[in-house]
Amino acid sequence: MDLPSTSSQSTLQTIAVVGLGTMGTGIAEVLARAGREVVGIDVSESATRRATASLAAATARSVARGRLTEEEREGVLARLRTYTELDAAAGADLVIEVVPEDYELKHRIFTELDAIVRPDAILATGTNALSVTRLAAESLRPERVLGLHFFNPAPAMKLVEVVSSVLTAPPAVEAVTALARDLGKQPVSVGDRPGFVADGLLFGYLNQAAAMYESKYASREDIDAAMRLGCGLPMGPLALLDLIGVDTARTVLEAMYASSGDRLHAPAPILGHLAEAGLTGQKSGRGFYTYAEPGSSEIVRDAQTPLEGARLGEGRPVSSVGVAGSGTMASGIAQVFAQAGYAVVLAARSQEKAEAAKAAIGKSLGRAVSKGRLTEEAAAQTLARITPAGSLEAFAEVDLAVEAVAEDLAVKQELFATLDKICKPGAVLATTTSSLPVIACARATSRPQDVIGMHFFNPAPAMKLVEVVRTVLTSDDVHATVRAVCTKVRKHPVDCGDRAGFIVNALLFPYLNNAIKMVEQHYAGIDDIDAAMKLGGGYPMGPFELLDVVGLDVSLAIEKVLHKEFREPGLAPSPLLEHLVAAGCLGRKTGRGFREYARR
Repeated sequence: MDLPSTSSQSTLQTIAVVGLGTMGTGIAEVLARAGREVVGIDVSESATRRATASLAAATARSVARGRLTEEEREGVLARLRTYTELDAAAGADLVIEVVPEDYELKHRIFTELDAIVRPDAILATGTNALSVTRLAAESLRPERVLGLHFFNPAPAMKLVEVVSSVLTAPPAVEAVTALARDLGKQPVSVGDRPGFVADGLLFGYLNQAAAMYESKYASREDIDAAMRLGCGLPMGPLALLDLIGVDTARTVLEAMYASSGDRLHAPAPILGHLAEAGLTGQKSGRGFYTYAEPGSSEIVRDAQTPLEGARLGEGRPVSSVGVAGSGTMASGIAQVFAQAGYAVVLAARSQEKAEAAKAAIGKSLGRAVSKGRLTEEAAAQTLARITPAGSLEAFAEVDLAVEAVAEDLAVKQELFATLDKICKPGAVLATTTSSLPVIACARATSRPQDVIGMHFFNPAPAMKLVEVVRTVLTSDDVHATVRAVCTKVRKHPVDCGDRAGFIVNALLFPYLNNAIKMVEQHYAGIDDIDAAMKLGGGYPMGPFELLDVVGLDVSLAIEKVLHKEFREPGLAPSPLLEHLVAAGCLGRKTGRGFREYARR
């Protein structure tokens, strides 16, 4: 059998799309706009009418915005013809199946297509969870079957995963890859496993977020806010599950778990409970959140919605703040407090280091002035509020002491023991740790009720999130104090308990670790994985870009802490990460990590 080659990519001119739901309609629009003849097929006449109406509305908007002429619009509309019978696919060069995620349904369609399409036609499935290899093996011509996974909404999303089975002929892959590029998409070549790259990484993260919520570790609003503000994601995980569909997520995770055996992929029970109750997310009007109506994205108040303006109780007065440390994080936190009007004592191991840290803050404020974010007068006033000190003795009268020293438990415990002796009674003592137990710092003092976690994110002046970490001993008024302070310094506080990783790192680093495992298993390359997560998942950085920025040694340390606390085999750090760290390849700071960087 002859299959299209790379040079004959133009032979993929007539393309049938089977299934005209949201995804199928979007793919049909992309193809018609790119000049392809599109045969839209759905058993439901109402679905075919909706697909035609959707294309008409989308192209009308393009004309109104000056992106299409009326003549071009008429051409696009003429290229979509809709039918209710599979026989309409007889003349297609490529058939893309995007019916619901049900293997028997997809298998039946592929079996019928075997008897309808030309011998040289390519058959593509849009599945993101079912086995492409199994569909191919049960086809009459397995070498022409592959996966073509678009992302929703197809007209906007740039990523297309091209999925090969061990049976797929290379010319078929080349032809659809060339087509994807011609459509203005970025194709990523992957092998056949549930979730492929983007969903394979995304759904594990979503599952852990659902389990975190189910355990009542943090509220749905705080989990979602933490991942939006701490990682720059366009949506929080629970809101995203509602958008995708809780039932769809459960199906994908079941397939992933069956393939990997990793307990982190075993669907969180709450996904099953919601799905079985019909609470599938936006499409049903209720999932993790409640919506104005089925199909709406407008979240409305329900029994779990926090009361606006609710007070946590009276906190303690805070007018002066001590910040311990001289690094980037300490300087950034000191700047945040000073800009908010607090008198700040910045203490380092020597007066010289403290002066250098204040000078660094001056440069940071200068950059803000040059970019028009701050007036020169405000910058000068901010800097004047900061008093550098070469000893923690200067914290004697502060109302809040925040440590931002090395992420070493022994070092922090020694510092807290010192603060206990120096700070006045009633002062709040806070640690910025991102991975160590706050209670271990608290127990180094005689007043553990006054100790709390305030996990700022780097760079502190820019990042809006602060994770407020209560221990089992933290008093209510200390918690209320820190929440109020966060609001005054214009940060968004989220509450969580004292366990490894808190919210952000507990969800972020298993995702990063799984990305490394994909490379380790030769499933996909770092460039393809980074592209998949930026284009398909909306991440501001790909996992390997982020790992190199954070530092591979820092990442390994956090992953070890998570593995030690939760004892999940799937959280064990990737050996590849351990090997790179052992070799001194720590990322951008050493010039080499997962990628190499030019020396400055």
